[in-house]
Amino acid sequence: MANAATGGFIARARLLLAALVFALASGCATNGTDARDPIEGFNRAMYGFNEGFDEAIGKPVATAYRDVLPSFVRTGVRNFFANIDDLFIGVNNLLQGKPIDAVSDIARLAVNTTIGILGLIDVGSHIGLEKHNEDFGQTFGRWGASDGPYIVWPMFGSSTVRDSMGSVLDVSLDPVRNHRPVNVRNVMLLTRATSKRADLLDASRVLEEAALDKYVFQRDAYLQRRRSLIYDGNPPREERSLRGEREPQAEFAPAERSEAANDPVPTATAIAGADDAEQPAQTR
Repeated sequence: MANAATGGFIARARLLLAALVFALASGCATNGTDARDPIEGFNRAMYGFNEGFDEAIGKPVATAYRDVLPSFVRTGVRNFFANIDDLFIGVNNLLQGKPIDAVSDIARLAVNTTIGILGLIDVGSHIGLEKHNEDFGQTFGRWGASDGPYIVWPMFGSSTVRDSMGSVLDVSLDPVRNHRPVNVRNVMLLTRATSKRADLLDASRVLEEAALDKYVFQRDAYLQRRRSLIYDGNPPREERSLRGEREPQAEFAPAERSEAANDPVPTATAIAGADDAEQPAQTR
């Protein structure tokens, strides 16, 4: 039985690898008409590969996780990893010149780690310490770095040149990724990714039902959401986009922000802020 399961997994992995090679070969030759997305052919190919991986592995695992574990356990897991994130959220708030928010983040980390039992219980939100969302990509944006071209990375999903540079720091400094022993680290990484994907199951279904072109929908939602995050929910209005069209008038409210930029599952960034559905509202 175990051998059959292993064989099935290997077969899926080979199929996904073949799809990636085909996607690279077919997508690289096509350029996009949107100035924000000059390598649209490559990006669509990567988007298709990520969707295939999600359908084959990500979504089934996340569905089983949601169906098997009770909600209070899933909430505890979510809170645990959100508590770890508060450390570098505080660092980024400090780098962005927001010392009050940085102090609040460190206070949240201290309270939730101690009274909240290693972050399993979000005591900080209950006593008025707001949950923020900051990363190095946002910090670079606050410092004046432009987005650069839109990019879809295999496994990591939507990004831009600026956010990709920020993600290198996010990943290299991530306490979970740097945890030892390695076997514990790998379990933690898998659990965190599964938890995030499980929170997005309903959102991905909405995406499939509502979007005529899922790729365009996700790209535009990602770029608009990142702009909103950089300006703490109050971005300056732009009369015209790089395509010469009017920008969408709707902006994402502070309570709709999430960490989808770093999600390893492609649909995790499809609907901005969807992973906050079961979390306390986040600001800034």
